Amino acid sequence: MTSDPDASRIPRPEGFQPIAVESPAAHPWLFALRCLVDLQLSTIVKELRPAMSQLAGRVLDVGAGQSPWRAWLPPAATYQGIDVGFANEFGMDGGRSDVVYYDGKVMPFSEALFDSALCIEVLEHSEDPELLVSEMARVLRPNGTLLLTVPWSARQHHLPHDYHRFSRVRLQALLKRHGFARIDIRERGNDVAAIANKLTVVTIGLLRPPPLRRILHAAWRYPLGIVCGAMAVGFIAAAHVSIALGMGSKEDPLGYFVRAIRQ
Repeated sequence: MTSDPDASRIPRPEGFQPIAVESPAAHPWLFALRCLVDLQLSTIVKELRPAMSQLAGRVLDVGAGQSPWRAWLPPAATYQGIDVGFANEFGMDGGRSDVVYYDGKVMPFSEALFDSALCIEVLEHSEDPELLVSEMARVLRPNGTLLLTVPWSARQHHLPHDYHRFSRVRLQALLKRHGFARIDIRERGNDVAAIANKLTVVTIGLLRPPPLRRILHAAWRYPLGIVCGAMAVGFIAAAHVSIALGMGSKEDPLGYFVRAIRQ
């Protein structure tokens, strides 16, 4: 996750940054409510939670952030997070005792130290994804498990640290090249969920209070925001139903979930 913190690289101000994911154990009902609205998160949870229940031994959380997924590890597993030293630029708290902070290049761990690794919505923020994947492979033992997610249909976020979108073919080639096999890639969500997600983002942008110098914009922004909000609610409901029934197109998913084994 190497990055240049020079703010001059930001092409334009970010409308709003994503809300950091907190541990589902801290506020279970709030987390469940967020999953109803945040389809990116809910589709991650759908795949990640059962996959994590099968992990054991030492688990490395790459791009740990607030360590939200730690709560789903089995009791016998040992957690270790790692993140970049400028994690605050991603809206994350620094200085966590369960997270090692580094420069985003070579991980400060010996080879084959971990039994499993998580990399959840992180790879797109790495300037050098080849290096990041090779480092995860290096610190994983043979037959170690990697659980990884990336977005596909998602707005630019955490600018200027948003560099990539990965297709199924690109993920397959990238992981295979760095020593992973038995690569299982699954689409997260469908085209209905992608539309719902876009409508939600548009609604939030329209309903945010404008600067005083642009207060007249509220005359058209708020009515349009209400219309978009109503459409978003309908599409969110349709997305949950279509995903549950296996409907909708997989060619425009929200993202991908990957499970791969280190050779």
